[in-house]
Amino acid sequence: MQRPHLLIAAIIVAGTISMPAHARDITHAMGVTDVPDDPQRIVVLTNEGTEALLAVGVAPVGAAKSWLGEPWYDHIADQMANVTNVGEESAVNLELLVALEPDLILANKARHEAIYEQLSAIAPTVVSERLRGDWKINMALYTDAIGKGEEGQAALDAYDARIAAISAALGDSLDEEISIARFMGGQTRIYFKDSFSGLTLEQIGFARPATQDKPEFAEQITKERIPEFEGDRLFYFTYETGNGEGNTQAEDWLNDPLWQNLAVVQAGRVHEVSDAVWNTAGGYIAGNLLLDDIENVYGLESTR
Repeated sequence: MQRPHLLIAAIIVAGTISMPAHARDITHAMGVTDVPDDPQRIVVLTNEGTEALLAVGVAPVGAAKSWLGEPWYDHIADQMANVTNVGEESAVNLELLVALEPDLILANKARHEAIYEQLSAIAPTVVSERLRGDWKINMALYTDAIGKGEEGQAALDAYDARIAAISAALGDSLDEEISIARFMGGQTRIYFKDSFSGLTLEQIGFARPATQDKPEFAEQITKERIPEFEGDRLFYFTYETGNGEGNTQAEDWLNDPLWQNLAVVQAGRVHEVSDAVWNTAGGYIAGNLLLDDIENVYGLESTR
């Protein structure tokens, strides 16, 4: 089989990749890139990047596979019906990407720094700095790069306005300390503030238990640390890929005496939510669905 970088070079030499007319310089994590003024064939290589495009009415021609779903999350599947799956964020199929003849690629440094030169040889490539809590920064970069900066900012402003309305409606409920747990195959994590759900809860104005009030992402823990999940309300989600391992882990922990003895459990203030929405998708559409969950749990009127 021909190596991807050799295939890319051969295609460029053969002239079968038509490089678009460039119009604007975009500064990003890997430098400055001249991008087309009105890109028509965009490939996006992160899940949160896909949601950024969809939020401004743009469907990519290719995208990294959703971490859950075949190949897309349920909450975006209808909008992705004609989009080509180019592999996972951490394992991009470069040959398939070349075949799509993109005029712009959106990538992420944490995921794609090692293949940046190959991506840039295929099409102008704009790279966000990091993942985790930075989805709004990334969305602003992505939408600017595709020529939809104003639309992207309008969407982010609407999101912030929605959070402000929810925060105001919650009133004294904001004093509740919110705890977050995630179950995966063979491991359990406690989530902190530099995570998708953690950032959202912080923006709303919720307090976090002292054990989770950290500017970090998450930490794998053992059962002895179950008491660290104590709080006024607990949300948990399970990363289940279909092999049953995530659900087995969740069932084991949820039935453990230490879990059952948590005051928040005994008070009936534990809520199971979607892993895709609260953690894995990490983008604009998921963010709004997370806010829907908050409204439902607290009995608020919809701010949609």
